[in-house]
Amino acid sequence: MVQRPGSYSNNPSMSDQKPNSLPTSGAKNDQQPVLGSESNIPSQFIWPDHEKPCFDAPELKIPIIDMAVLSSGDPLAVSKAAELVNEACKKHGFFMVSNHGIDSGLADNAHEYMDKFFGLQLSEKQKVQRKAGEQYGYMNSYVGRYASKMPWKETLSFRYCPDVQDIVVEYLVNKMGEDFRQFGRIYQEYCEGMGKLSLGIMELIGISLGLDDQAFFRDFFQENDSILRLNLYPPCKNPDLVLGIGPHSDPNSLTILHQDLVGGLQVLTDENWHSVTPVPGTLVVNIGDTFMALSNGIYKSCLHRVVVNNQTERKSLAFFLSPKVDKHVTPPASLVTSENPRMYPDFTWVTLRDFTLKRYRPDMQTLDAFAKWVQEQEQEPNNKTLA
Repeated sequence: MVQRPGSYSNNPSMSDQKPNSLPTSGAKNDQQPVLGSESNIPSQFIWPDHEKPCFDAPELKIPIIDMAVLSSGDPLAVSKAAELVNEACKKHGFFMVSNHGIDSGLADNAHEYMDKFFGLQLSEKQKVQRKAGEQYGYMNSYVGRYASKMPWKETLSFRYCPDVQDIVVEYLVNKMGEDFRQFGRIYQEYCEGMGKLSLGIMELIGISLGLDDQAFFRDFFQENDSILRLNLYPPCKNPDLVLGIGPHSDPNSLTILHQDLVGGLQVLTDENWHSVTPVPGTLVVNIGDTFMALSNGIYKSCLHRVVVNNQTERKSLAFFLSPKVDKHVTPPASLVTSENPRMYPDFTWVTLRDFTLKRYRPDMQTLDAFAKWVQEQEQEPNNKTLA
């Protein structure tokens, strides 16, 4: 049975090879895809009236943080950047970064390879089909996971751990065959760049929170168990009925998004939806639920969604930073005070991850529902769920 929001019961190096070398198929799809071009939208994709998209959302004003300040040797510039991060993360958890170190050619290749993959026959894509209860693989509209309010998107997700050599390459070769080795190398290198960037962002976040040990969060995520997700949002003839993905907060710690220039990302703040306008050369960063707990609620994991249009597909690459699965999420002692007492119980990332995969569809109340569930589990004698 598919979980409804509000419930938490137990339910279920780059070579010279060019991007166009990815194996292609003679036909676009050999089976009818879930996301067709017909005007009649299947009912499971239609959202309730109170959750339907708006296309005139005002622009969200978020700071653009120059990551070069960390190596500039200019303490005033670092302090100013940290102040901007602090202000944004206390309000809605979103900011952008520039001079982030991700090579534009690598990002372009990553987007081109995305085109090639999603253009394969459906039977080819299903070789890497994501299974129930897993985070990795291909999904078309989250079929089999949700029964209603389904997202208008296709995704391909990989696991990335910096201590496992060529993890992305080997995953794709094992699932799709030797022809996908170069495909894997592109995303392996992209993940490595994102991993390095995420540690720099965590260092800046530590500074912004005023920690005595400014490298605390950088060290906390030095070993991590993260995900890269390729997102394709096809055009829809009735975009006013569907959502690319519905309102949710990210369960992980930090999300770093590379998006094209189509637009569609919206953030809920001050009780209204605001659009995040793409800025060339920047990446969008947002706080996730795990880091909200790690900051003892000081930094916010905010609701966001994606709207689609009727003409142009939207593409993005989302890197989801998370700690090692068995690492305990406990805020630094300096962030727990009499004015800001402890907000969430200790937990491991694997526990929250599995909660959102098997028990609860991520929404605006994920962390509160999870905290309540953890407390209930702890009260049950001989319960090994949280071990």
